[in-house]
Amino acid sequence: MNSMTGFGAATAPLASSTLRIEISGVNRKQAEVAISLPRAWAELETRVRDLITQAISRGRVNVTISLQQNTGTSAGLTLHRDKLTALKTQLQDVELTLGTPVETTLDALLRLGILSEETEADITPEQAWEAAEPAIREALDAFLLLRAREGANLKTDLLARIATLRGYRHELIDRASGVAVRHRDTLMKRLEEAGLPLPLDDERIIKEIALYADRCDVSEETTRLGSHLDQFCTICEKDEPVGRTLDFLCQEIFRELNTTGSKANDAELAQLVVSAKTELEKIREQVQNVE
Repeated sequence: MNSMTGFGAATAPLASSTLRIEISGVNRKQAEVAISLPRAWAELETRVRDLITQAISRGRVNVTISLQQNTGTSAGLTLHRDKLTALKTQLQDVELTLGTPVETTLDALLRLGILSEETEADITPEQAWEAAEPAIREALDAFLLLRAREGANLKTDLLARIATLRGYRHELIDRASGVAVRHRDTLMKRLEEAGLPLPLDDERIIKEIALYADRCDVSEETTRLGSHLDQFCTICEKDEPVGRTLDFLCQEIFRELNTTGSKANDAELAQLVVSAKTELEKIREQVQNVE
């Protein structure tokens, strides 16, 4: 079981700068990949997307690729030789015209564009990809590892809450088994208070209790509920994306609880159903983070 949240980062040297890769993820119903990279390398987006989509099946993944200048070094300067050659020719003409030598400074070369800081445009997409691909894979491995660790924590929490639901199910079964008897006792008491006492073996009493017991029978619901809880635990052990399946099971569990509460016609049993629904809602919230 994997979570959809995670983070991974990696760096790689590129020319005289450093390439930084950051991958982060949050929960989404479908798989979404958002990629941010320098405009000069826009053609690499498809390759990056292919790497990510091969590794995830659900969730929004943000990938950021940036080029960072190394601090404390002048290695990030690029010399434009064609411009320098043209400038040299022009300076020679100026010197011949003036009859005096012309001096140049580093500041002047920078302003004229002869020297410039290295940018993404100075690096071809293929050069960038050669450095970026292994760094993306490294960041992706770290991202997936964190998702797996978070998924293990989610699994522990979910299984503990399912155990709590099992406890509520057993209480529901115990309480439901006595609903017909309690209704009979209440009915007999009301008849007696109204001055209309009837024997327990009266046909009308037996028929009323039988109809009531049939209407309030929740054995099918509790049986299906137990099956859904078993399936939930089994699916949690699978080594594959299970978020959508668990989300569907949560809907089925809610349906059985809802039907049980509406059929039982018993205050204490209704309170047990409310408590079980509250626990189920916590499970559903956690499942939204499962891939």
